[in-house]
Amino acid sequence: MDAPFFLYMALALGVFVFILWPTLVMLKESVYIDGSLSLGHYRSLLLENRTLLKNSLFVGFWTTLFALIIGLSCALYVTHTDLWGKKAILAVLLMTLISPPFVSSLSYIMLFGRRGLITWKLLGIRWNPYGPGGIIAMEAVGFASIAAFLIMAVLRGIDRSLERASLDLGGNRGDTLIGVTLPLAWPGIMTAGLIVFIRSLSDFGTPMFIGGNFNVLATQAYMTAVGSYDLPKAAAISTVLLIPALAVFIVYRRVMGKNASLFSSKTASDEGAALPGGVQAIIFTVVWAFVALEVAKYGAILVGAFVKTWGVNFTFTLKHMEALEAAKMGSLLRSLKYASIAAFSAAFMGILLARFLGRAKGLLARTLDFTADLPFILPGPFFGIAYLLAFNWMPEPLLATGFLLVTNCVYRQLSIGIKSGVSVLGQINPELEDAVRDQGGSWLSVLKDVVAPKMVPAFLVSFVNTFTFTMTTIGGIIFLITPYTKVLTAEMFDAIQTGDIGASSAMASVIIGVTMVVNVVFSWTLLKKGKARGSEGSELNVS
Repeated sequence: MDAPFFLYMALALGVFVFILWPTLVMLKESVYIDGSLSLGHYRSLLLENRTLLKNSLFVGFWTTLFALIIGLSCALYVTHTDLWGKKAILAVLLMTLISPPFVSSLSYIMLFGRRGLITWKLLGIRWNPYGPGGIIAMEAVGFASIAAFLIMAVLRGIDRSLERASLDLGGNRGDTLIGVTLPLAWPGIMTAGLIVFIRSLSDFGTPMFIGGNFNVLATQAYMTAVGSYDLPKAAAISTVLLIPALAVFIVYRRVMGKNASLFSSKTASDEGAALPGGVQAIIFTVVWAFVALEVAKYGAILVGAFVKTWGVNFTFTLKHMEALEAAKMGSLLRSLKYASIAAFSAAFMGILLARFLGRAKGLLARTLDFTADLPFILPGPFFGIAYLLAFNWMPEPLLATGFLLVTNCVYRQLSIGIKSGVSVLGQINPELEDAVRDQGGSWLSVLKDVVAPKMVPAFLVSFVNTFTFTMTTIGGIIFLITPYTKVLTAEMFDAIQTGDIGASSAMASVIIGVTMVVNVVFSWTLLKKGKARGSEGSELNVS
């Protein structure tokens, strides 16, 4: 390697300490009761509380199915039709992607609750909105954007000549869709389904807010850890969630490692093969129904921040925003600080590790890559409780700085930076690096003059993703928050629990607005610099 080996070893040590070690501690704690080895918690879960597992799998299955239907419809609409409104659809999908995970629950209560705008105010319906139906609907809508972008990326990478060949050989549009497009998109569809399924299993906020008496494993893990502080039992419950997550993780890695030859190296700029008329009509209906629901959802949240009492008094007021500015400004600034630190750290560490993993071979590289991937697919409550168990020995002054909270977010998103960096590194000719070294350049010169300019897109992807994640997450960090480190998503979580719709809407609006502005500004700045460097490089090559 052309960089100091100790640098990569230090980064590798961080991965093992902050990912592998907490996972092992979690597994150990789950089989100990009062200091003795026991499988009592697992026996209780599998024999006496099987309903929790059944409920989780039931919600996960139907959430995944409906999220895939919406996501595939949006992806095909954008990549395989010439219909209008594609930018609006992408904007709605992006909005959903950067929203806190329980925004859907808040809007569901506002629109379809006992005093919901649609059910009670407009239709005069009195009903019980709480139960598995609401959980599935809101999780499916909330996770549809993840599925859509994953499937869209695969559809855009399909070699268009394969679809044209099917049409040239006499196949109609339906044959091409069923026989060529969807089979080629299967890796993306499967990956999207697996990730949505795990996200559903690990979601405790939605079942808590709109599940009523319907309970799932993730919610039980949260209540056990926070309510009764029975960490061994909470560890066992979270470990049960880990079993399907690991199965999904293995399938995910295998799927992503295959079928590379079926995709072109560049994203296709032209549209894919046209869809059959009937299919296009169905997709049009599904997509715009989803968009209409999302517009109503975010419209309700925005309006709710500026009315006195949602469902009762819709008089305009600024009291919720004023209360937010007076009492919660510290939490907002803390969220921005933690998100910025986590984003820069994950992006910087990710591209450095990508430099090592992209060139190194052997057991260490494979083990490091596998370990770094784990948090991306593990349930949030599992990783949060694991940190609580593994690092509860840390001194309070250090915990009060938010160190554990930021570190948790960094290592949960580190894989994005690594994968992005490895992808970019594959486009760099190793001979360029050799040429710099042959001219007497050091490893630092190679990184600074050859690798770093090309890594700008990878840094951008990792920074924006980690910043957004840290600003909006709650599942893993809620177990690590102290009175000194409370962030705005935690404040919003508490407000929804107490039924304060106005304050919840105000905080949700601020989180979404700030996250979107930072995403756009930072992306524009880095893309502008990347283009400038690219044009300079072209001029140098010509001369």
